Amino acid sequence: MAIETGLEGKPWYYAAAIAAVLAGGIYFATDFFLLKNMRTDLERKEQKLTSLQLKISEGRNAKARLPQFEEEIKRLRKELEKLEKILPPRRNTEDLLRRIRTLADQGDFNLLRFTPQAQQPQEFYTEWPIRIELEGTYHNLAMFFDRIGRFPRIINVEDLSITALKAADRPHHTIRASFTAKTFLRLEQEAAS
Repeated sequence: MAIETGLEGKPWYYAAAIAAVLAGGIYFATDFFLLKNMRTDLERKEQKLTSLQLKISEGRNAKARLPQFEEEIKRLRKELEKLEKILPPRRNTEDLLRRIRTLADQGDFNLLRFTPQAQQPQEFYTEWPIRIELEGTYHNLAMFFDRIGRFPRIINVEDLSITALKAADRPHHTIRASFTAKTFLRLEQEAAS
């Protein structure tokens, strides 16, 4: 039993044309249904590869700059240490009392009172007032304030009151001074992040 194609007696190029049409149809069907998805997937993967290569490049650049960042961190830590002397994060009452007492002794004062007051929080810092009262001479008081001004820590003198003493009561001291020495503390940043 022979299959009849209907091409008997026709020139050979009819069969070639039909074969070409069928081959083209198979090619376009395969391309449209199978290879289109593969191409789309390949394009997606190429984009992802490009993105990953870019991230790798950025990582290599960051690694190359790592020594520079480490040096910057060291510099910033040194700067922070300097700034903490000016605006410390803690009260450190004992150190401040020792320094004030040393200044009073150097200036031939009697330190009568050193009374830390309640801290007063502000937006970025805390004020810490300390009431101080001492006896001495006017010249020594000026030197005392000059030396306080040279402390690495910020200390403001407020509410200064000077009264004269009778020479009979205190032969070497002529004045009594009371004032508020206001220093400041850095607010610690909360670990919110």
